[in-house]
Amino acid sequence: MKGKRKYNWWSFIGDMSMERKLLLVFLIIITLPLSFISVISFKSYSKSIEYNTIAYSEKLIDQMMDGIDDYIEDMKRISSMPAYVNDIKQNLLRSNRYYEQKQGMAGETDSSSIAPGDFDLLLSIQRGIEGNISFINNIKRGTNSVYIFDGYGNGYYSAKDGGVRLDLKQSYKFWSEQAKYSSGEALLFGTQAYTSNLQSTRYAFTVVRKIVDGLWNPIGLIAVDANISNMENQVAELDKVTHGKSLIVDENGKVVYDSDQKLLTTDISHTLLYRKAQGSAGSFYDTVSGRDRLNIFSSSSKTNWKVIISIPVDELTRDVKLTRNVTFAATLIIIVLALIISIILSFALTKPLTQLIQLMKKVQNGDLDVTFRVKRRDEIGLLGHQFNRMLARIRQLIEDIYRIEEQKKEAELQALQSQINPHFIYNTLESIRMTAELNDDVEAADMISILGKLLRYSTSELTGKTTMKQELLYVRNYVELLGSRYPGRFLLEIDVPEELNEYSIIKLVFQPIIENAAYHGLDDSKPQMHLSIKCEITEHKLLFHISDDGCGMDQDTLEKLNDSLKRETPRKKSINGGIGMKNVHQRVQLHYGAAYGIEVFSEAGKGTDVILSLPLLEPSERTDGES
Repeated sequence: MKGKRKYNWWSFIGDMSMERKLLLVFLIIITLPLSFISVISFKSYSKSIEYNTIAYSEKLIDQMMDGIDDYIEDMKRISSMPAYVNDIKQNLLRSNRYYEQKQGMAGETDSSSIAPGDFDLLLSIQRGIEGNISFINNIKRGTNSVYIFDGYGNGYYSAKDGGVRLDLKQSYKFWSEQAKYSSGEALLFGTQAYTSNLQSTRYAFTVVRKIVDGLWNPIGLIAVDANISNMENQVAELDKVTHGKSLIVDENGKVVYDSDQKLLTTDISHTLLYRKAQGSAGSFYDTVSGRDRLNIFSSSSKTNWKVIISIPVDELTRDVKLTRNVTFAATLIIIVLALIISIILSFALTKPLTQLIQLMKKVQNGDLDVTFRVKRRDEIGLLGHQFNRMLARIRQLIEDIYRIEEQKKEAELQALQSQINPHFIYNTLESIRMTAELNDDVEAADMISILGKLLRYSTSELTGKTTMKQELLYVRNYVELLGSRYPGRFLLEIDVPEELNEYSIIKLVFQPIIENAAYHGLDDSKPQMHLSIKCEITEHKLLFHISDDGCGMDQDTLEKLNDSLKRETPRKKSINGGIGMKNVHQRVQLHYGAAYGIEVFSEAGKGTDVILSLPLLEPSERTDGES
């Protein structure tokens, strides 16, 4: 069944018109490469956009992380400043001694109560520490607040932008607990939410460091808060370039910052997004709310914070889709234009063929008077030219057939009319009359007998066949009767092999040539004229030489005679003429073919040689032999 369907498909294509085949070929040649190139270009461009986006985004993330790392490094350097400022350390030591003494005093359990004499001391300590804090706050732009605590958790700070924590004791408890086992190195804490003294919720990430004396004994704690607004501009710029959303998480999976600020301080370590973002850098796809996203992440080697950018694939491929649509539209336009051109070309190519087919149909119906107008020199023009030549040849052949038939009928009629030469019969009868008057003997009877034989042979059907033996006998009777009229003037010699006695031949082929030699070639200066018929058997023909030693003819007359034999239209003859050589020539060609006939050779004063060529076998015998 499958093979049959394939056969029908190819048969359908094979039966299509040339114009449709050309259109199909043009359509395939144009559509397939363009479509293939468009699809490959779209996929290649999509891959290129994805690769470039990932590479560019990773570069931007690294740049942003470098900026954040530098900012945090500055915070860490700020947190180390109390170790180099003696005023801060001395005041912290004073604060520690004061609260140590207070706790050591019997019955003193409330450290918040201040004796009137201690107020000046505490004010001096506070001014000494907070004055330095104000200086530290102004060193780094963007630092929200700096807190310094003594060994007993008493905090000193200089409010900046009103961002002081209200839950400072709880914060100190958490920070000191985390820094309990540190040896003075800076500790980074991710974003935390706190309530400021302005009763607003704020978010900040913090650097905490122990403050130690010269002997590396802890004497206090410093905490440097940085508002997340310091990241906002960098993340916004990154989102603007990538058309995505950014997320910064710490090493524990808590959100430090996100573009929408909806996930701040949220633990996302359990989410699929965080679990897939393993390693220092990379990318992966996921689907959220039915939308595909490309996630690109990179980590900081200093803070171990990780930045994850989520870019919707729609945004990523927006320019790609635009390019794809433009490419497809351009491809479609090119295909339409190419098809229009193909239609015009196919019509221009097939129109001459259609005209040629219509002309062939007219010829098939018998109208040969048509001509194909050749306008070009291409293959179609050559085909049309050959078609015109073929029609011209057909018309010529038809005319030749008509003319040959007319010539054949005319030749047969002329031969029939010329079978009896009036002059010959008149002279013969006159000779018989004179002989009879003088001799009144058997000779007259013989002459009449010969004449009767000639008349019976010549007046029978001209188109009939005879044998070589009968034809040559007719020639002998004719020359014998001719000798009765001209006693001793003609001598006939016949040299034809006996195996040709039964050779089938048309009538009256030798006698007209002999008659022509006797009446036109007789040389009165010679007492006797020699006539001969000799046969030459060649590989393909029988050549009969009918020769005489009469007066011959000059070269001009010979050329005219041979030219006359070659003409297709027989020359009209006088009623007094016999069956001429041209008549014999045309009858031989009509019966045996154009390869046979008569050719005359002559020289003035030396005689004439007429060569009659006949086939080795009769046409019917040759056909039977070949088959």
